[in-house]
Amino acid sequence: MSYLWTAELTPGAETSDDDLAGAGIGKRFDDQAQAEAWLAEYYDDLSDLGVAQVSLFEEDRLVYGPMSLDEQ
Repeated sequence: MSYLWTAELTPGAETSDDDLAGAGIGKRFDDQAQAEAWLAEYYDDLSDLGVAQVSLFEEDRLVYGPMSLDEQ
């Protein structure tokens, strides 16, 4: 099984699918801990790209999310 993040952009964000892929959205991880560690490392970069929220999937099963990246 593999884990991956999906992203939802803030309204008006001009980030392309290629930008998201380049940032690591859609990258597959061997386990949930690796996926969560990746998110912790790239959280600010994703937010800067205009990502509003992310969801974690194990294959096609939603593990959790959507989770806001808003730092309020």
